Amino acid sequence: MKNNYHERPTAEEIYNFIVSDDNFKFENNNNKNGASTKTYKEYDRRGILLYEGEYLNGKYNGKGKEYNFINGKLEYEGEFLNGKWNGKGKKYYKGKLEYEGQYINNIWNGKGKEYDYKGILRFEGEYLGGLKWSGKGYNEKGIEDYEIINGKGIYKYYNFFTGKIIYEGE
Repeated sequence: MKNNYHERPTAEEIYNFIVSDDNFKFENNNNKNGASTKTYKEYDRRGILLYEGEYLNGKYNGKGKEYNFINGKLEYEGEFLNGKWNGKGKKYYKGKLEYEGQYINNIWNGKGKEYDYKGILRFEGEYLGGLKWSGKGYNEKGIEDYEIINGKGIYKYYNFFTGKIIYEGE
């Protein structure tokens, strides 16, 4: 890690610091039936739980939970493939559900739902490469605010009192 407090460490430097052998403790909770997938709990040197779940060939594989390495809060729970979020999962931000749906290589991809910091559904539909692709967006009152079809959006502006559409367009 860099000593100059004005320079932020790179992601690689943080990763190398965190994954050095001195910083981990593993708890092996394997069943004894010879299965190739193993379940572990992984802790950093401070005792903060980083991951609990299945490993295969030294990587997160199968179902598991990943925790924030700074504050220990749950960050993701779901399916992993070769150390990345793949399949169905839930992403949390500061302990609150932010997204639930499908992932490919850590990126929102496929059907999913996105929530705001209050837990209010803000978008439901399909994502492509982390971007909203097709679906409906909602305002803080749960009223449909916009619609996206194949990457193109239609905005809807409602009268606050009547709930009727005043404007609809791209």
